[in-house]
Amino acid sequence: MKKIVIVEDDTFMREELASILRKEKYDIYCITCFLHTTDDILKESPDLVLLDINLPGITGFEICKRIRQKSSVPLLVLTSRDQLRDELHALNLGADEYLTKPCHKDRLLARVSNLLRRYEGRDHFIEIPGIRLDRLTYTMYAGDQSVVLPENQGKIMELLLSHSGEVVTKEMLFQTLWGTTEYIDENALQVNMTRLKKTLGNLYLNQRIVTIRGEGYRLMSSEGMNDD
Repeated sequence: MKKIVIVEDDTFMREELASILRKEKYDIYCITCFLHTTDDILKESPDLVLLDINLPGITGFEICKRIRQKSSVPLLVLTSRDQLRDELHALNLGADEYLTKPCHKDRLLARVSNLLRRYEGRDHFIEIPGIRLDRLTYTMYAGDQSVVLPENQGKIMELLLSHSGEVVTKEMLFQTLWGTTEYIDENALQVNMTRLKKTLGNLYLNQRIVTIRGEGYRLMSSEGMNDD
């Protein structure tokens, strides 16, 4: 059963959408608190996100941007904002579809079905703008370039992409690579990290692995950054 997260602050609209989608046998989770919206969405590991733009405390545009930094989950924007500039802005931030309210339920269901079908079989990919990684083969795609990473480097890259912009600690890396945080030779991690940094440099990516002294590593945009 496909899981859809509904991000809508209007109670009546939220319940109506949930009812329509449940009748089509979708598993529905509704966001009702908007303090940590992006984290709450990703925590549910949805197959699709149905997203309003006008929300309390945070806009759907910002949510769209934050989700795209960490996930390739399909995003369908459903909003009363019918200006072309809003639609283009949402699409440029990574939304897959943009529908305006009021929307006929058959049109909505058709877009939902098409999006889910389009993303079928892509669960094993993780991506951020500019980089796409196949979790099964550790093939990394960047534009028209691709490279198959050795297993350990692939695991490191997967962890960095999953926490893009955040610090990935050495303990997290040890656990991912060797299943333990004890009695690990840090040189083994350093060798893998150095080789992965070189690979990213050879692909001329706009992302770099930055060393955060005393903490770990972070995958960040290379603009204006100096590696330690």
